[in-house]
Amino acid sequence: MSKIIKEKLNDLGYHFIPEAYLQHGDEYYFRNQQFSDNGRFRNLTQEEIKILVRNDNYSNNWDHVLVTDKFIPEQIQHSKFYGLVRIGDMDDVYLNFRDLRLPCGIYNSTVVSCDFGATVAVHNVRYMAHYIIGEEVMLANISEMETSSGAKFGNGILKTDDVEERRIRLELCNENGGRSVLPFDGMQAGDVYLWSRYRNDRELQRRFQEMMEAQFSPHHGFYSEIGHHSVVKNTHTIKDIKMGSHAYVKGVNKLKNLTINSSAESYTQIGEGCELVNGIIGYGCRIFYGVKAVRFILSSNSQLKYGARLINSFLGDNSTISCCEVLNSLIFPAHEQHHNNSFLCAALVKGQSNMAAGATVGSNHNSRAADGEIIAGRGFWPGLCVSLKHNSRFASYTLIVKGDFLHELNIRFPFCLVSNEVDTNRLIVLPAYWFLYNMYAMMRNTSKFQSRDKRKFKNQYIEYDVLAPDTVNEMFDALTEIERAVGNAYSNESTESDIQDLGKRILLSNEQLAGKDILLDNVEFSRRKVVLAKPKEAYVTYQRMIRYYAATQIIAFLEKSSFANLQTRISSIPTARSLFENIGGQLVPKTKLETLLKDIRNNKISSWKDAHACYHTWSDVYIEDKFEHAIASLAEVTSKSPSFWDDQFMRELMEQALETRRWIFAEIEGSRSKDYQNPFKQMVYDSYEEMEEVIGHLKDNDFINKERNGLLNFEQSVKKILAKLPID
Repeated sequence: MSKIIKEKLNDLGYHFIPEAYLQHGDEYYFRNQQFSDNGRFRNLTQEEIKILVRNDNYSNNWDHVLVTDKFIPEQIQHSKFYGLVRIGDMDDVYLNFRDLRLPCGIYNSTVVSCDFGATVAVHNVRYMAHYIIGEEVMLANISEMETSSGAKFGNGILKTDDVEERRIRLELCNENGGRSVLPFDGMQAGDVYLWSRYRNDRELQRRFQEMMEAQFSPHHGFYSEIGHHSVVKNTHTIKDIKMGSHAYVKGVNKLKNLTINSSAESYTQIGEGCELVNGIIGYGCRIFYGVKAVRFILSSNSQLKYGARLINSFLGDNSTISCCEVLNSLIFPAHEQHHNNSFLCAALVKGQSNMAAGATVGSNHNSRAADGEIIAGRGFWPGLCVSLKHNSRFASYTLIVKGDFLHELNIRFPFCLVSNEVDTNRLIVLPAYWFLYNMYAMMRNTSKFQSRDKRKFKNQYIEYDVLAPDTVNEMFDALTEIERAVGNAYSNESTESDIQDLGKRILLSNEQLAGKDILLDNVEFSRRKVVLAKPKEAYVTYQRMIRYYAATQIIAFLEKSSFANLQTRISSIPTARSLFENIGGQLVPKTKLETLLKDIRNNKISSWKDAHACYHTWSDVYIEDKFEHAIASLAEVTSKSPSFWDDQFMRELMEQALETRRWIFAEIEGSRSKDYQNPFKQMVYDSYEEMEEVIGHLKDNDFINKERNGLLNFEQSVKKILAKLPID
């Protein structure tokens, strides 16, 4: 039942903070820290009060309306003031933003205990209470602007005497809340990932929460803020908001319990019909047209559009969600989901992903409990009308063909294609599909995501290259899986090692595998067959791409240094290939991550700011870590220790790398040119010339031309390196 309380009108604007929570007996203790007086404010003169009253203004105590020496009473009209109100410098000007022109001053508004910076334009704000308004801010046609004394601004903290049930949690990755985290301003995808893992390590979980809570005050009495040069217009309700500078808000239904980060370099915009509650919004975000978001974090330079619903979820940097619904998910940077009938729930998606129309990932309630979890590596792409069952796991760059997948899946092959063979009721897994059949789309990913990375402060190295330590490690695991599968198909041996050795010999021989199904185990939780398609082609391609990955790292080194320095450098590199973890789009050696977690447990890392400093340090040395990983990978894939890498070995490596780069470019150009040769793609045009006018000329394709220039540069680099090698 709603309870309306009657109090004295003279008390309106005062006693914002319950007496028990006052600091030093001062109701304005924290307010004065947020908005410094600096002795610039004074009381109104009697003449100024007369002008204000004549202009139909009212205050329950004119002594508590403070102004500066640059006060213009004529620019305060038809307004009411309650409690302590401080009005900054005024000027005889109007503010103009995108053709909205508003005179400086306060007009037709009710103001309760607020502070205003210099040269504000406040028009038709029906009720605003306990706000601090920055300089040159425009507020127009707003129904309510309120602040509660225990405002948390979207952070998962408790104020003094709050009960635990009032705490905001993000229930990520799993519908049952077992991986929930406490959101905070500045939270990064890596923070969320680490916090949502290691749930049985109670000491670590306790430290994560301590580190978060240490950043915020538990005290009551902080005011909402609208930052300098921000514009808010035609909006209904704004409550408990901390908004940065240069933000633009228009036509919003409701903003409640939010931190909205914004700056001149990376400003945030929120548009028509949106309702956002209990969230953190990063710098440079765009939120438009009927978006509903509750209990969420939207990282920097991301977009929510066209009726998107984001609930109990974290969306990483440089991502876009529109026309669809995302629940209980942790999504790393560079995620794309644009279609109104796609659905994502209870998932960990590790970025650079794309959800096609009709894809339903989660909430099919296939058990007697809440949804489980889906974990997908980088480049996850469930195709048209795909439905997946919890629990499932997918290696990086998995493409899933249209269809209903009725059983749990564990896809361990990166760059693969997964499909149902309907007529035989078999699951088909085609490893290395992207390299073999769609190189254009595969290699375009790297440049596409790099160009979309609009972060002004790139404090973390987000890996966008398709060939990186995480995907290379997955390729090594896939090589082992292929060897075992082929060995099982041909062997009567009983030991695992003998079966794998046989498979490896067959794969490296000239023997053809045609006519015999190669089956996989532990891929689908069902009794139907799972077929490994084109195992030999995939095996050779994986090895080729691993060698190419290593060669590119060595070439980059030799472009800046000598062979002698290379030999010295690689002699100190461990030959064991390092494991890497993807924490929020940043790849980190597992040994370094374990050290960080140990330091957090031992209180050597005492804050999330300190943890972020570790992320930055890792970013600074990531190229070195990647180089060392490449050297170890080359040693493993060639079965040759770096101490035996003589001039002949290096010459062959460089020549193979050049051949592979030429093959990659030929495949890029060839896979795109198929679209121009396909008669079914041509049939909607009157002529080939019209098709080129509509979709563009192949010769003008920016990505292909960029790759052609990249190939030429690569050829020059390799030729220079080969010229330095002695000739036998």
